[in-house]
Amino acid sequence: MALVRTKTAGEDAGRAGQAGAAALPEAADCVDLADGLESAEASVRRHAAKEILRCPNAGAALVSRLKREQDIAVRAAILTTLIRLDDPAATAELAGCLRSEDVALRNEAIEALGVLAGTGDRAGAVPPVLASLLADADPDVRIFAVNVMGSMAHPDVERWLIQVIESDAHLNVCATALDLLCEVGTEASIDSLVRIKVRFAAEAFIQFAADLALKRIGEI
Repeated sequence: MALVRTKTAGEDAGRAGQAGAAALPEAADCVDLADGLESAEASVRRHAAKEILRCPNAGAALVSRLKREQDIAVRAAILTTLIRLDDPAATAELAGCLRSEDVALRNEAIEALGVLAGTGDRAGAVPPVLASLLADADPDVRIFAVNVMGSMAHPDVERWLIQVIESDAHLNVCATALDLLCEVGTEASIDSLVRIKVRFAAEAFIQFAADLALKRIGEI
């Protein structure tokens, strides 16, 4: 599903502040919305996922529901609200979905995390959630982190991919990063591509992927 980042909760709060405190949900309403996330009716869960945005602990409730939700429309509503919420704790919980056996959920989480991680304003800095995933002990999670980069619209993606192929010791993680560098690499990647060919001199796929990236860069 295509996820588009809209206004964050903070941006909404600023706008609501201009309209007055009445825009904030009542505590009882938040309880009803939390209960609605657990309704047997998909339409009720979807409504709750959209409206719970400004309630306390909305992120935790949404991620908890997401991990169990089977209805595609409800999952889409949850992910859209999580993107609008842009809450670091909830984002970290969402990253935990990358460990799920549910392939669809993993892919949805990758796309949502790509939107969230792509909104950072510290030039050159790896967003905290992405940095955590790239440092995970599980190489599969690090591969998913590279996949998150592939779903990001961020000017520093190439720089982060270079860090991966320079520092990660796992063949498959580097291979995944090379695949993406074949698409986004520029002259800034050349030295690292040459070095990874030396580091994995006996690995045919690394040689092929690095050469492909170098060829593409040379043709730009």
